[in-house]
Amino acid sequence: MGQSGRSRHQKRARAQAQLRNLEAYAAQPHSFVFTRGRAGRSVQQLSLDVRRVMEPLTATRLQVRKKNSLKDCVAVAGPLGVTHFLILSKTDSSVYLKLMRLPGGPTLTFQINKYTLVRDVVSSLRRHRMHEQQFNHPPLLVLNSFGPQGMHIKLMATMFQNLFPSINVHTVNLNTIKRCLLINYNPDSQELDFRHYSIKVVPVGASRGMKKLLQEKFPNMSRLQDISELLATGAGLSESEVEPDGEHNITELPQAVAGRGNMQAQQSAIRLTEIGPRMTLQLIKIQEGVGTGNVLFHSFVHKTEEELQAILAAKEEKLRLKAQRQNQQAANLERKRELREAHKKKSLAGMKRARAGADGDSDAEDPGPPPEAVGASQVEEEEDDAEYFRQAVGEEPDEDMFPRVAKRRRQGGPPGKRRGGKVQRPGSGRGKGGNWRPPKPKGRPQGVKIKPGPRAARQDPGRPSRRGT
Repeated sequence: MGQSGRSRHQKRARAQAQLRNLEAYAAQPHSFVFTRGRAGRSVQQLSLDVRRVMEPLTATRLQVRKKNSLKDCVAVAGPLGVTHFLILSKTDSSVYLKLMRLPGGPTLTFQINKYTLVRDVVSSLRRHRMHEQQFNHPPLLVLNSFGPQGMHIKLMATMFQNLFPSINVHTVNLNTIKRCLLINYNPDSQELDFRHYSIKVVPVGASRGMKKLLQEKFPNMSRLQDISELLATGAGLSESEVEPDGEHNITELPQAVAGRGNMQAQQSAIRLTEIGPRMTLQLIKIQEGVGTGNVLFHSFVHKTEEELQAILAAKEEKLRLKAQRQNQQAANLERKRELREAHKKKSLAGMKRARAGADGDSDAEDPGPPPEAVGASQVEEEEDDAEYFRQAVGEEPDEDMFPRVAKRRRQGGPPGKRRGGKVQRPGSGRGKGGNWRPPKPKGRPQGVKIKPGPRAARQDPGRPSRRGT
């Protein structure tokens, strides 16, 4: 057989490169975007649009059921390496967005004052530009006007920055930047503008006809006599295809970018096209934990220092009681474990003693049942025989016939009384519906004649009796 196309060193280098890529992917932030409660159709679609913005570092096909709690989502997020939750919910008054950092918080709660879905933004554009290749890489995050207004502003900026992987401006590949996410803060209204754009790079300094030739779709030149008419005058092109460029969007490319004419160290224009969704957010509060904890900031509720101290003391007391209960439960578990171990040792010791005693006297004969048990069984047999005699003859038997029954009767027990304290009535018998008959005595008493009853008269003389003599 011939050798494979790759050498051993090439295979090892490729395996190491794949391992490094997996480690780098695992180190990047990942997110879950879902809704809670009765959100409605529009909010559900908004969550899908926000999930589209967070691609590819998000769960695209995530499904959260009604019975799943927030703890379930947190438990699943740990093994998957998820670092952020974006939860949308709806109440009677407004729509809210919660941004959570896992596993320890904080939680930022925003009120969505206005929002526009992707389909509405795209339908309002004359020409939209959105394709699947744009979502193979995370968007470029741009924060505007996040100045030193307060600690809550800095915390907001840090939370948004940690949503996406950091980039190195010296080593970044420009071909991986196809989208842009702009978050603008307005200090006057204290609102955030959430905008999502598609990035397109086109060369400048060429005529409209040359730009059209550089595009993937070739223009229609059926009405032209020569290609020079297209290059010189741009004949046959509509005014809607011309987009004005200026100093605000023209730059020199540090590296070649995918697209015809976008060469290194050449002038190109950066064009942005909004692809949605669009939201206007307002910060409501910041909590310390994941959905719970101390309120670090609130836009509408302001508490004094005394109230904050009282809340802190109550929380510390609650934590102290919880720790005390946990310690008590741990002590109870340890005590029960010790009791089980002691009982186990005691049982094993008893089993060893019993086994040793049985092994030491193995040659001795079996003594059989104790005399008390033998005597009790004989007394019961004689009681059965005496009862049968009473029913058959209709008289009490003599004491010589059943001495043990007579002895028991003299000791105070009534005739027919069993050891269990139950009186046997004629016709009743051992749960068999009254059909039970006492067994016949082994030997018929001498001098006693038993007259055959009507049942015995009807019996076939040639057929043996069921009871026998």
